Amino acid sequence: MTEKNQDTGISRPGLLLALTPVVLTLMVLGVQIFYFGDFTPHIPLAIGLALTSLVGIKLGFKWKDIEEGIFHVIHIALPSVSVLICVGMIIGVWIASGTVPTLIYYGLTILSPQIFLVAAMLLCSVVSVSLGTSWGTVGTVGLALMGIGAGFDVPVYWTAGAVVSGAFFGDKISPLSDTTNLAPAVTGTNVFSHIKNMMPTTLPAMIAAVIIYLAAGFMLVHDGEVSFAKINSITTELQKHFVISPWLLLPALLVIVLAVKRIAPIPSLFAGVVAGAITAMIAQGNGIHEVVTFANSGYTINTDVTAINTLLNRGGIQSMMWTISLVLIALGFGGALERTGCLETIILAILTKIHKFKDIQTAAVCTSISTNLVAGDPYLSIALPGRMYSPVYRGMKYSTLNLSRALEEGGTLVSPLIPWNAGGAFVISALGLGISDGNFENLLYIPLAFACWLSPVLGIFYAQLGFFSPKASAEELAQWKEQGEDSLTPEEARENAEETLASQQT
Repeated sequence: MTEKNQDTGISRPGLLLALTPVVLTLMVLGVQIFYFGDFTPHIPLAIGLALTSLVGIKLGFKWKDIEEGIFHVIHIALPSVSVLICVGMIIGVWIASGTVPTLIYYGLTILSPQIFLVAAMLLCSVVSVSLGTSWGTVGTVGLALMGIGAGFDVPVYWTAGAVVSGAFFGDKISPLSDTTNLAPAVTGTNVFSHIKNMMPTTLPAMIAAVIIYLAAGFMLVHDGEVSFAKINSITTELQKHFVISPWLLLPALLVIVLAVKRIAPIPSLFAGVVAGAITAMIAQGNGIHEVVTFANSGYTINTDVTAINTLLNRGGIQSMMWTISLVLIALGFGGALERTGCLETIILAILTKIHKFKDIQTAAVCTSISTNLVAGDPYLSIALPGRMYSPVYRGMKYSTLNLSRALEEGGTLVSPLIPWNAGGAFVISALGLGISDGNFENLLYIPLAFACWLSPVLGIFYAQLGFFSPKASAEELAQWKEQGEDSLTPEEARENAEETLASQQT
């Protein structure tokens, strides 16, 4: 909480200057989306990056310093970009292998339409916990569930909401997940204690989501209204173009087994690509050149059923380039905001309002959400507030498990609910939630992803009442003392923040 940026020795911007690129970027983004009806956030975010760079130069930064900040954040998130590439290949190859068509076929023949939404959420939860990646779950099982939902005439945004709820719930509590490991790492807690401490918000949110999806299933679909002719046309057409067999689920099973054995996500997903490619050649009779094309450019099919064409004409590395380019620009914007001190100044302004534990806990959740909203990066939304708020939790003698939970709720779970965020961009791209000509109906998946937004709401509610807010244990206190961790009381945090902001204004 010093006057100077510790990395560069340059003064941080004042609050008004720090907010300028953020507010202007959101204004440009709003005009692009709501006035022109064009959901392409790339250029507004690029403009935001440029504005932030100008702020940095005004403060005395050299372009090289800003560039290093941009590429530092991009470097941290490169594993996620690699996951996107692998998921793109998997989608194309698993459709060609018959794995996705088999999942759709059996889903339409086994599942009841009324319980479909609940089943979709629970299935995605189990797979995501096993894989440790919400993106991998959305791009594979989630895609198949979108096809099943189409067969049951369930609105696409309801299916997407259930898929997102389950996939990101699983990511949040999986010990294999990168964000689940990042949150305790930046707050100095144990990953398994962190997962245990998330249960008071996670379980009620999931139970509430189950009840809502079950009720919605009976309201959306009635036995007399289910189009069995449509379901029959889809299953018949799938059998006409693909060999359908339980054996074709082996590529998916292989990825889950590797993940359970704690093999890293990228090798596990790539093994799924290879297994899908072999299956496509053996079971479906595709040539090696065709399989390579499917992995790169996606699968193509032309059937008599429009729903199948819409669902299965997708995948490949190239299909992920829209998302990857958006992610890289958003990460660059976030990196520039962090390096120039804009984000830290905004957080310092928040710290001037901190008086009690409920204030700091609420601020931590809201700061993670805001960083997700502005910087477009779930990693930055966990790492930056985690570093800034940890000393205050220690000064209050509250366990930093409270902070790690807040970071996951505002970071991991809110990421897919922001369309220009890395998580939201991937969900829209992978599930085919096309947005064009000012029609934003598919974005209704955002309020319908109940488990994602109920969890942070519950977290803030608990903080206000003091529920599930553990004090620091004797072991934690001893650990902080041994490691020489900084501690700030709320009064000290406010005084430091006020002094820093005042000196910046001067």
